[in-house]
Amino acid sequence: MLWSVWWVWLSAALALATLEVIVPGYIFLGFAAGAGVLGLVLLVVPIASLPLILAIFAVLSLLAYLAMRRIFGLRGEAPKVWDRDIND
Repeated sequence: MLWSVWWVWLSAALALATLEVIVPGYIFLGFAAGAGVLGLVLLVVPIASLPLILAIFAVLSLLAYLAMRRIFGLRGEAPKVWDRDIND
């Protein structure tokens, strides 16, 4: 029943956000946002079903990842190409 406690999910969000600082790349940040929002949802609405909690976490994490990819992604999804050298 530990998965239905709101502060566990907020602690997991903090741990995942800290892990994102160590391993950059916006991978764990989506999971951290999903866990944080789920912790706030569980604070308001207690849910005891583990499959439902995991499904909500997955959907929230996916939405957060897609939002961050849209906000922080490269324009045109192309890598930066340098056409001149700084030493020239």
